[in-house]
Formats: sequence, C-alpha cells, structure tokens
Amino acid sequence: MISVFRDFAKSKWAAALFVLLIISFAVVGGSQTDVFKSLGAQHVISAGERSVDAAQFRTDFERIRTNASEQEGRPLTTEDLVTANVHVRYLEAQTQRLGFLEWARNVGIRPDESLIIKRIREIPAFFNQVTGAFDQAQYEQTLAQQNFTPVQLEDEFRDTAVTEHFGSAVEAGIRSPRIYGALVAGRALELRDGRWFNVTQAMAGAAGAPTDAQLTAFMNENAAQLRRPEFRIASVVLFNDAAGAAAPAIPEARIVERFNFRKDGLSTPERRTFTTLTVGDRAAADRIAAALRGGQTPAAVAEANRIQPAEYAAQPQSAVPDPAVGTAVFGLTAGQVSAPIQGRVGFTVAKLVSVTPGAPATLEGVREAIVAELQEEDAKSRVFSRVEAYEKARTDGKPLADAVREVGARIVQLPPFTQDGRLPDGQPMNAPPQITQNAYALTEGAESDVIDAGQGQYFVLRLDDIQPAALPTLADVREPLARQWIARENARRLTNKAEELAARVRGGEDIAAVAASAGATLTTRAGVQQNAEAQGALGDGILGGLFGQGRGQVFTGPASETAFVVGRVDAVRAPAAVLAAPIADQIRARMAQELVNGAGEGLVAAAARASKAENDPARAIEALGVTAPAPGATAPTAPAQ
Repeated sequence: MISVFRDFAKSKWAAALFVLLIISFAVVGGSQTDVFKSLGAQHVISAGERSVDAAQFRTDFERIRTNASEQEGRPLTTEDLVTANVHVRYLEAQTQRLGFLEWARNVGIRPDESLIIKRIREIPAFFNQVTGAFDQAQYEQTLAQQNFTPVQLEDEFRDTAVTEHFGSAVEAGIRSPRIYGALVAGRALELRDGRWFNVTQAMAGAAGAPTDAQLTAFMNENAAQLRRPEFRIASVVLFNDAAGAAAPAIPEARIVERFNFRKDGLSTPERRTFTTLTVGDRAAADRIAAALRGGQTPAAVAEANRIQPAEYAAQPQSAVPDPAVGTAVFGLTAGQVSAPIQGRVGFTVAKLVSVTPGAPATLEGVREAIVAELQEEDAKSRVFSRVEAYEKARTDGKPLADAVREVGARIVQLPPFTQDGRLPDGQPMNAPPQITQNAYALTEGAESDVIDAGQGQYFVLRLDDIQPAALPTLADVREPLARQWIARENARRLTNKAEELAARVRGGEDIAAVAASAGATLTTRAGVQQNAEAQGALGDGILGGLFGQGRGQVFTGPASETAFVVGRVDAVRAPAAVLAAPIADQIRARMAQELVNGAGEGLVAAAARASKAENDPARAIEALGVTAPAPGATAPTAPAQ
C-alpha cells in the first residue's frame, strides 16, 4: 500500500490534485488558508539544510545570558541583552557561521570520522575511572547534564574541524607582499628636515575682561553644560535605632544557648598543607607515589610526568574538592605519601607537608561575636515591630508625623539631590538607591509606602520640594564663566594669529623673515625621525606637522596649551635600506596575520552569501518572549558567547 501511495505522489495526477486543492482554499478563503502558514518549521536562522528554530535559539540565548552574567558579576535579564542588541550580534555571527558550514558541505569539505573520535577520546569525563575505558553510558549521561546529546556534540566537533582546517588552508595560502613591509618600514624610518617657530599669546594679544552682554551670550551658547539639573528635597522616616543608642543587654541564658547551638561551626578546624598530583590511570599513580616516597619533590615528579601539581596551604578538609582525596589526606601523618586515591577524575597521589591542629570554641572566646549577633537580631525585630505599628497607625488615619512619634521612629531631612543621586556640589549622596528612585516617582508633598531597603532596613519617603532644572543666574557663575570666556577668546586670537603668519609663508615669504617679523625664534632641524625620542623632545604638534605634510608644505597646530606652531617641511629623505630591511621583514609577518584574519572573515561572509543564509530578528524576539527594544534604548552591554 505504501508503494502505491509513493507512486501516486510522483505522478502528474498528484500535482494536478494539489493545484486544485490550493485553488479551492483560495476560493473558500477565511481561516482555511492559514493551514499553509503552519507547514514547515519556523526558523530563526536558515542556511540551506542548516537552521536554528525558536526552541534552539531560546536555549542558546539562555546559555549566552548565563555566561554574560558570570562575566559581569551580576544577574542580567534577557531584556537587558536584547536592549543591548546582543541578540542581533549573535544572529549575525551564527548566520555567517552556519552559512559558511553549509557552503563547506556543498563544496565537499568533510572531516574524517577518525578526527571526531579522537576529539571525543581527549575528554577524560567520558571514561570509566576504574577501568580507564571509554564508557558510552557515562558519555551520554555527562552530555545530558549539560543539555547536550551525542549527536549535537559530534556535529559540533565536525563543524569545528571544518573551520580549523579551512582556516589552516587560508593561512598556508596567503603571503604578505614584501612591498607591504617595506612601505611601513620606510615610513617608520623616514627622515625629515624642517623649520618652525612658536606663536605665543603675547604675539596674538590677550583678551580683556568680558562685558555682561558677552557673558550672557556665552552662557546661552553653553546652556546644556551650565543648566542646573532638577533637585528634589525629601524627608525619610527611619525605623532603626538612632545612632549611638545603647543596645539592650542580652540575658546570659540566651548567650549560652546560642553558643551551644553554634559551637561546632565556631570551632577552628584542623588544617593541613599538602600537594596532590592527579593522573588518568593507576599505573602512572603508582609510579608517582614511588617517586615521592623515594625522596623526589612533588614539583620534580610533576615535571617528569608533564602534569600540574595542586598546592593546598593550611586548608580544612571541607576545602578539598574531591571527598575521597580529602578523607585520605586527613588520615595521613606529616611527611607521609598516600597510596593512589581513586577520585572523581583519575587517580590522585598526595604528600602531606604539615598539620595545624584544630581548636574547640570556648564561650569566652566568642562571647563578643555572639552578643553582637543577638543584638543585631533584636534590632531587626524592633525595626519590624515599628514598621507594623506604623502601618497600623496610618491605616487608622493618623497623620505621618503622629504615626512616627507614636511608634518611636524618626524623620530625617535629606539635602537636595539629583535623579542620579548627586548633591549640589557634585558629590554622590550616601543613600540607598531606592531613595532616589522613589523620590523621582513621587509628586510634591506625596508619601511612599514602607520601602524595604534590604538587610532588615525599612523607610518611608516624603517628597517635600522640587527645584526645577534651570540656568544659573549670571551673578552665580560670573567668575568661572569669565575665566572660560577669556580662555576661549585667547585661544581664538592665538589660532587666528598662527593662521595669519602661516598664510604669509604659503604665499611665498621666507619662513625666517615671517618669524622675525613676529618676534619669534626660528628652529631648524634636520634628520628628524618619527619616534618616541623625537616626540618627547619636540611634542605631538611639531612632530605631527612635520610628518603630516609633504615636502615644501606649511603646517600649523598646537605646540602647547599657550602656544601654536607654524612650520615648513623642507625635505623628506628615505631611510637607508640596510636599516629598513630587517624591520620590513619583522613587520611583514604581523601584516600577514592581519591579512589572513581579514581574508578569513571575507571568505566566511562570501560563503554565507552563497548559501543564502538569513535570519529573522522579529522571530528571534518572539522566541525569547520579550518586547523589541525602542529605538535609541540602551542597556549595559554584554558579550555574546
């Protein structure tokens, strides 16, 4: 029966019937046409026979989010990464990767299966720790713990092999032309002759004191920088004990009870200093144990066996990652070498160096810490009681001030602060971030609910006043504004004077005569090379001018904060070949690597285009279950993995 259907599907009658079905759906209309939308997978990335569907993209992106959070040292949400366009960068990178791999498959680049097997056998976690043989069940179980299947891992190894071999071929086939290195070396060792002089403020004339009209115009030009931000003034209701208040005494019975409860944890554990060496099989571990017992140092034995020793300095047993190793080490005597220990990964041999005995805790030794702990608990309990009483009083209709007084809380007036938590002098305000967040969410005169600041701290915020953003008055900023105006005017005069003198040199006057007419000293230098020594002696302005213009050209630029330089390039001389040749060869190797990198990127992009690889950012957003970021939105960036 199956063969009959297969034959029919290949016939012209099946094609005709399919056309009729399409026409019938079009005629009927309505929701029936939606059937065709669901045919086939909905891919986020497509590249020939390779694709990434919504579920796989979501899984991959969750892995990216986890890695990014670890790198940033703080939790990142999917929304954070999407706002930072991490999903777009990942889409583009994966699209090019899959497009390249599809192209490679189509042109016949196929890794031998022995390469894949070799890579798998290089991973110790896939081997039985007792027999040392490859364990298929352990292989599958280990991968399952990482949300991987054997097929996925082997496909990944195949793709990696293709990429590495293609990259090696590109690197082997590209050679940087010698002329590239020669050009860079020639430029680096080039010698230049030039003459120049400095134009000072005295030559250009200094600006006088500005008028009010000039300062007002200057203030309006720089309104964005001068505008004072909005400030808000708020009062905070605090429920904790006032600073300096004496804490109630803790009964002795509570202290003893807490000490008995925590005695084991407060005691000092025994600590040991030792070295471990781990190998993959018992025979190697036996040889290592014999060598250590024979008097060889752990470092020498590790070097002979090409392994890295693990050093533990004064560590308790709980700090040893492998329980089997910890149990064995803490059963040794000082100087003793253990027998091979079968641990989680291979076989370990340990040599114990020293033992620091533990010490049981005594009540008198930890009394202060226990009292402080109990006092902190009691303080948090008092805070919580005040919060509950305050909320009841407010629910009963009592004004804020009466409720605060009744429960024993207190009101503290905060200084004016900006939305980013800064005081009028620009210094940060030492307050929880919830204060600024809530202050800028309230209207003037409004009060917040009780806010949890964490660590047993609570507060209520009342917004007392709003000082709108505004430009300062001229009287408030006259002195610093006048200094800035004079500095700008002096710089303008200096620039104009330098350009005026440079124009005369460009017009054909001798630079020496122009310098003399301005009362400047002419400097003449021959054989200047573009290096750190010249940069220190001449400065960036002069060196940049000498090497930024051709022979016979005039240059200007800042020589310092209070002077401009006017100069002329008199000669450009090539370096001696005997000096440039060795540097050209050194540069050529680095340039070759840059060429390989650039060519590799270009070839991968071309291969992706040839495979018609594409992605769908809208479908990616839909797969992640978030809202597309608004244009211009920003968020902390995080690398795509």
